[in-house]
Amino acid sequence: MRRSIDELRTFYGEPTGALVRRLLARRLSDAWGTASNCDVLGLGYATPWLDGFSDARRVIAAMPGGQGAEHYASAARNRSVLVDERRLPFASGLFDRILMVHAIEEADDPQAILIEAARTLSPSGRLIVATAARGGLWARTEATPFGHGRPFSRRQLENLVRGAGLEPSAWSPAVYVPPWRPLLGFADGFEQVGRVAFPGAAGLILLEASRRNYARPRPKGNLVVLPRPALAPAPSGATRQSHSTGVSRDSELEPQRKPLYGGVPCTD
Repeated sequence: MRRSIDELRTFYGEPTGALVRRLLARRLSDAWGTASNCDVLGLGYATPWLDGFSDARRVIAAMPGGQGAEHYASAARNRSVLVDERRLPFASGLFDRILMVHAIEEADDPQAILIEAARTLSPSGRLIVATAARGGLWARTEATPFGHGRPFSRRQLENLVRGAGLEPSAWSPAVYVPPWRPLLGFADGFEQVGRVAFPGAAGLILLEASRRNYARPRPKGNLVVLPRPALAPAPSGATRQSHSTGVSRDSELEPQRKPLYGGVPCTD
């Protein structure tokens, strides 16, 4: 059973929710920038972050029927819609960027909603799914929406997106501060120390994936560990390189050593 739209809206209006909003917005900005000239879909309850894509061509907030929908229209090109998560009312290949938050943890069939999201993703598009981390404290308290439904490990998320025909391309743990109000003021310090000293203690996981026909070929066997645990923007064209970790998403290009930051336009 999904959290209602009223519960989610209330949470993100409180200090704890505002902190999660800020920390995830920072990771999304590093990964996608403002998503210039992109068509962006927020699936689940992604509206707290959609205003960050100020240069997007179109932004749509799709909210599952079991959750309910809220009005979202910060500009004329932005819309919200109540959807059946197993049959999204969008054409195949429509979106350049898809952000999924509070989308799969409480879904009856997480694989089905990811398959539908993959169908609407453009051939060079990129998808980020954010969920509660199985080993984190946020999944162990029901005081936040992340304490409901099923949390995921990184490996479980990777297997799930592969089952939907996507290929994992980057990942990032986030929100190391425990979900206790007296500690929220130290969140930035927890983020810096947690990555180094307690990498498994993150409250949330963000995983980025793209269509398999644009993914780097990988050998069978054990999972290949990405060189850096950080979300990285990918190119919209076949020969562009990442502006975050510098890892090329074209199998013919070698990774760069110097990290760059900033969003990559979807069109020239």
